[in-house]
Amino acid sequence: MDEREIALLKAANVSDHVIEHSKAVSVKAVTVANQVKIPVNVELIRVGALLHDIGRGKTHGIDHAIVGAEMVRELGLGEDVAKIIERHIGAGLPKEEALTLGLPPCDYFPKTPEQKIVSYADNMTDGSKILDFAAALVRLKKILGDNHPAIVRFIAQHNEIMSWMET
Repeated sequence: MDEREIALLKAANVSDHVIEHSKAVSVKAVTVANQVKIPVNVELIRVGALLHDIGRGKTHGIDHAIVGAEMVRELGLGEDVAKIIERHIGAGLPKEEALTLGLPPCDYFPKTPEQKIVSYADNMTDGSKILDFAAALVRLKKILGDNHPAIVRFIAQHNEIMSWMET
């Protein structure tokens, strides 16, 4: 089922380590998608999660999301997949923060449930290991610092997705 996307990642020179990470993100994202009580496109989530780091075949910088989105646009995979890739970084980035990171001036917040689920699943994954929320939060704080704005965004993202699971 994932063969097409894995072949695209390999053709884009994405490393085996990143491919294993992408598979784990896809597993987590699809699991979340199947647990929420709101309508979501599970196939779009699966494809977007598998391809979210395709830009890492060209760069390992924060701009991998922008590069990857452009790559899938050139491959004709659709704007929905491109937007998942473009908006998966850091639980979303405001324009001001994007500028300080050298990205084109734009808000990179996941907007649709599909975009939010893939971004969340990426933050819940360390390499190919899927974490629980507490462990993912500790990991993110260790990487970014306790007071980084992405911490608040990640907590808000978690709370929103958990609210979708309530009956």
